[in-house]
Amino acid sequence: MPRRKTLKLSTPADIRRSIGRIGNMILNGEIDPKRGNALLYACNSALNVIKTSELQAKLDELEALLIESER
Repeated sequence: MPRRKTLKLSTPADIRRSIGRIGNMILNGEIDPKRGNALLYACNSALNVIKTSELQAKLDELEALLIESER
């Protein structure tokens, strides 16, 4: 059985590399454009989750600083 291919989607840099790989796979006819579109959608969703998590962490930090400064 052939080895399954995976895409890393843990960091923005991983996602950027994955998007490039997907684009090349579509251009080279290795995957169907519909499948490529689905993979790109997954990349975009993962990137949005990362951005939201980073913004939440910054907001939490700012709230903690604000509470500390009010004491």
